[in-house]
Amino acid sequence: METDINKSTERIQAEKFDSAAPGIPKIEMSETAAAGNIDAPARIDVRQTSFWYSAKQALYDVSIPLRECKVTALIGPSGCGKSTFLRTLNRRNDLIPGTRTEGEAILDGENIFDKSMDVVLLRQRVGMVFQRPNPFPKSIFENVAYGLRVQGKSNSYIKNRVEESLKNAALWEEVKDRLKTSAMGLSGGQQQRLCIARALAVRPEVLLMDEPCSALDPIATLKIEELITDLSKEYTIVIVTHNMQQAARVSQYTGFFLVGKLIEYAQTVDIFERPKRKETEDYVSGRFG
Repeated sequence: METDINKSTERIQAEKFDSAAPGIPKIEMSETAAAGNIDAPARIDVRQTSFWYSAKQALYDVSIPLRECKVTALIGPSGCGKSTFLRTLNRRNDLIPGTRTEGEAILDGENIFDKSMDVVLLRQRVGMVFQRPNPFPKSIFENVAYGLRVQGKSNSYIKNRVEESLKNAALWEEVKDRLKTSAMGLSGGQQQRLCIARALAVRPEVLLMDEPCSALDPIATLKIEELITDLSKEYTIVIVTHNMQQAARVSQYTGFFLVGKLIEYAQTVDIFERPKRKETEDYVSGRFG
C-alpha cells in the first residue's frame, strides 16, 4: 500500500543514491525553505565570535542572526566548526578544559559568553539534542521529568508537563501505555524523539540540534524532520546537518562553514540556488566536501 510515508522514504533513499552520482546533485527546495523572511528578528544575535581549544583556534569572527521561530541550518564539511559553534550557544564547550570564547551572542540583551551568565539557567533556555540519542537509564516518564524534578516542580505539574512534552515530540500515542518501562527499550527514532521531549519539558526558547538524524533510518528521519517543522512554530531551532537535502527541507536560513569561518549566510533558497561565494557554490554543488 502506497502511503505518504512510503513515498517520503523512497524520496530520501533516492537522494542518498543520487548524491553519489557524478555531476551536480539536484537540491529540491521545500515550501519551508521558501518561507524565510530576512527581516525576522534575531532570537540570538551572534557577533564576531571566535573560539579556541587551548592554543588551536576553531572559530574565526562568526557573526550570524539566529531568527526567532525559524530553523537555521548549519552546513559544511566535517571539521569545519559547525558543531563547535553550536555548542558555544549554550556554553557546552565550557566542560572542556582550556577552551576560550570571545565575542558576543546576545539573548534578551545579555551576552551568553559573559562570565556572570547563569549557565544552568542558560541551558534551560537553550536546550540541546545530540547526534546520537542519549536517553537516561530510567523509565520513559522519568526521562522527560528529569529536568522538572531538578527545578523542584510539583508532581501534578510534572505529570501534565510530561504528557504535553511527549505530545509535542509526536511520541505520546506510541508510549502512553508504557510510561513506566525503560527508555532503553525504545527504537532509535523513538529515543531521539524522547530526548527532544526531555529538552522541551523545561520550556526552552531555543533548541539546538547536532545532526539529530545521522544515526536514524529514513522513516525515523522523516518523523524528526516533520517534528522540526512543527516545533519551529513555537521555538527557534538551529540544526547542524551534513545532509544538504535535509537543510533544504527543514530550514528557512542556512549558514555555510569552512575551516572555522562562516563563509556565507542567507535564506536557504538563496544559498542553494543563488550562492554569492564561490566556496558555497562548490560545496552545495558537490565539488568538494
